[in-house]
Amino acid sequence: MVVDDHPMWRDGVARDLTDAGYLVTAAIGEGAQALRVARAACPDVVVLDLQLADLPGVEVIRGLLDALPAVRILMLSASGEQRDVLDALKAGATGYLVKSAGRQEFLDAVRRTADGEAVFTSGLAGLVLGEYRKLATSPKDAPQLTAREIEVLRLVAKGLSYKQVAEDLAISLRTVQNHVQNTLSKLQLHNRSALVRYAFENGLD
Repeated sequence: MVVDDHPMWRDGVARDLTDAGYLVTAAIGEGAQALRVARAACPDVVVLDLQLADLPGVEVIRGLLDALPAVRILMLSASGEQRDVLDALKAGATGYLVKSAGRQEFLDAVRRTADGEAVFTSGLAGLVLGEYRKLATSPKDAPQLTAREIEVLRLVAKGLSYKQVAEDLAISLRTVQNHVQNTLSKLQLHNRSALVRYAFENGLD
């Protein structure tokens, strides 16, 4: 589902997704309408603009997750400001892309979001990690993770796919997946998005 209050942009995004083989269940211009339609359409991924005319994007994020806890939300916004990115992530967004992204970058971000990955426009991940480091609680209070688990978590938080993490650390894809599952279990988290938020909040950059 695509939610954007600019008709030309909304229609263009929906057309690109359709051309790439995705089923676009709805292309909507208002947040309140998006919340109503989402309950019936049950989209796997919502591409959401942060600045809507009727409702703040963060409010739409929370409403979507209340209705559909498993939905994945990719923000597509003209704003690359740290505060906007942080607010969207804290509300529960899966990833954040600015509208200057190219078509292929956008389609790749949608695919990765559907797979549960946290996707960011290049450069944003570092900014977000830096901000969360300032606000971080002491890692001493966190559950004990191994050095390798922290290493994997840092790379995942920076937006690398599991395959890229495996290549970067010269380990197998299955090993990366095992480390992620072990970390989720230790932290009592349920998905990659929550894991990335944990990394941000604890300054694991």
